[in-house]
Amino acid sequence: MLSTGMWVEKYRPSKLSEIVNQKEIIGSLEALIKDPTDMPHLMFSGSAGVGKTTTALCISRQILGEYAKDYTLELNASDERGIGMVREKVKKFSRFAGMVDVPFKIIILDEADEMTSDAQTALRRIIEDTAKYCRFILIANNISKIIDPIQSRCATFKFTSIPEEDVINHLENIAKKEKVKSDKKGLKAIYDYSEGDLRHAINLMQATASIGEISEENVKSSAGLTKTSDVDIVLKMALSGKIVDAREKMIELTKVYGMSESDFLKYLNSAVFKIKHDNISDILEVIAKYDYRILVGANPEIQLTAMLAELGKLEK
Repeated sequence: MLSTGMWVEKYRPSKLSEIVNQKEIIGSLEALIKDPTDMPHLMFSGSAGVGKTTTALCISRQILGEYAKDYTLELNASDERGIGMVREKVKKFSRFAGMVDVPFKIIILDEADEMTSDAQTALRRIIEDTAKYCRFILIANNISKIIDPIQSRCATFKFTSIPEEDVINHLENIAKKEKVKSDKKGLKAIYDYSEGDLRHAINLMQATASIGEISEENVKSSAGLTKTSDVDIVLKMALSGKIVDAREKMIELTKVYGMSESDFLKYLNSAVFKIKHDNISDILEVIAKYDYRILVGANPEIQLTAMLAELGKLEK
């Protein structure tokens, strides 16, 4: 019987020693927080699902203890990127008023690299003005998008992708606790699909467990991998100028079978190398261009359709 609730939250570490891998970083952070008053502002960078946010929350719990909930502000900067978020939420929370016996308040800004330059400039001033009673933990996938004055005020830690062995061992432990049958091939398939993103891996394992044991076949079915070969067909249709047919197949994959737009582009990129085409470099440039447009917030369906149309012109 599967337990209710999200496994990714149920098995989220509550202290630094429970973080999967990242041993050097965890060792450095544990040394830093022994005397919290000496802890600098922190910046965590690295790809998705490697433990950055979880590590920040563990630091908050270990330093603030029972007051962690009241004296920690967690914000996702990609949801509110502008200067208004900094002035209204960060500035208000960072005030000294009402503090109990804690060394400082902690403000966690996830996806801080999505903040506008104006918001970052305003944040810099707040970091300077509240240094005595606030610590900031900034989390970013792309640290180069953070302005230098903020970077210089933080101790930076680069999180690495979690090795296959560590991911599979962690998934095995969860499977045992949930009393779910699993095999090595199934867990390996989860790792291959999640590409070192432990959060994604746990979510995929829970989705797979809902339809049966953790086998390679069930993982592929749950992840929609059984339809990846159809992406090859979409590419061939587009390049041959059959844009309407290619679009219908693309819509089927994303809307009916639930393949994400990012996964569609990833598989499309792989499909390019399976075909013998004179303009491979041009095809890859087109895919990269529309991947970026979707990443910055353009409508995915419109952009993917435009991409197929542009690929169709390459044959002419």
